[in-house]
Amino acid sequence: MSISKPGTLGIIACPGGASFARELLPHLRSIYARKYQRMATRLAKRYKIDKEKAIQQINFVQDLHIPSQNHGFFGERYRPPSFEIPTRFTRFANGEFKAEILSSVRGIDLYIIQDVENHYPVPLNGEETVLSLNDHMFILFVTIDAAIQAGARSVTLVLPVYPYSRQHKRKGRESLTAAWFGRICEFMGVGRIITLDIHSREIQNTFHRTAIENLHASYQILRSLSRLVDLVHEDLVVVAPDTGAVDRNKFYAVSLHKPLALLYKERDYSKVSQAGDSNITSINLLGHVEGKTVFMADDMLGTGGTLIKAMTYLKELGAEKIICAISLPLFTGKAVEEFDAAYKKGLFYRIIGTNAVYHDETLLEKEWFVSANIANLFSRIISRLHHGRSLSPLLDNRKIIQRLLSQVAAEGGEDELPFDKEEKEKGD
Repeated sequence: MSISKPGTLGIIACPGGASFARELLPHLRSIYARKYQRMATRLAKRYKIDKEKAIQQINFVQDLHIPSQNHGFFGERYRPPSFEIPTRFTRFANGEFKAEILSSVRGIDLYIIQDVENHYPVPLNGEETVLSLNDHMFILFVTIDAAIQAGARSVTLVLPVYPYSRQHKRKGRESLTAAWFGRICEFMGVGRIITLDIHSREIQNTFHRTAIENLHASYQILRSLSRLVDLVHEDLVVVAPDTGAVDRNKFYAVSLHKPLALLYKERDYSKVSQAGDSNITSINLLGHVEGKTVFMADDMLGTGGTLIKAMTYLKELGAEKIICAISLPLFTGKAVEEFDAAYKKGLFYRIIGTNAVYHDETLLEKEWFVSANIANLFSRIISRLHHGRSLSPLLDNRKIIQRLLSQVAAEGGEDELPFDKEEKEKGD
């Protein structure tokens, strides 16, 4: 691995993505600290010098590549770069946005982080402002252009939620908005997009040159699930909430060696689904849930009306306990209040959601909500992309899931699973 590599990696956090960036950056620095500790150990052994001397030499070479950084102390210990590129964002009175990059990024591979579904107040112009999805998108566009104009070697978007992903197929005279968002990014010069559980794989077919890395949070979700139920001995059935979620839930069923069931729904598409009032006209179950613990996984939760109706139906059929996993827990509108009411009625046990979408204590402190952190997954993907390494071990994680289940069966219920300890020692 080239010593100069870390100095050519930069992270820009848009206002909406600042919270996710704050969680991701420590993981990224930790990855490089582990890399260079191992490198120093190898160099010290190879050249028969003290490890401290090897670290000092690594810092010396690093400073040759980034001489402008004032570290404030001598190089006895390894200093992972900060990676964060200072940026200023401005919103003008007429609603226009401007992004200014405050340090040189010429020749740097930039990763721009944006959470378009962050609808909490974010700092702009010295005050807290709530931004819409379209506001976040346009901030992203002006940031991409600023990076290209400043001479960045490459621009990669880190979008935990791909905007407009549910508008990916035409049922009538309507826009294919998911496709044209991707084409705009490609036209602007974006080389790659990293996202989580994109709503439809058809979206990936809209690109000509831009690559899209579609990550999955299955390992992080199963880690959370393993702390709620006994994955080995629990009388568990995996239920696909609709036909579009069959592949995702089949993956969990096969991984856990549990049976798979399917909810088949008829919908009235002339009606917009709302929390507590979905557009479902009928539901049928293929499978058995009576007396069993039900695990359902879906990619996105908006108002939650559909999921609440599905859980109500499963409880009527005799399901003992219901746990749902949501990769992108948007909880729009009054969804939190609706799920609070459903929990009090005993319709479900827990909702596992990732931190791909920012939420405050209003949701995070709910007894029924469990947050699965995916920041480390994104940081490892960024590190591997930057060093030209294969992403397959992280994109196809069936092997590490099986190792997780083996460790759970052998050790059981630790706060930190043995596999996690191994990952910390091994690094990325």
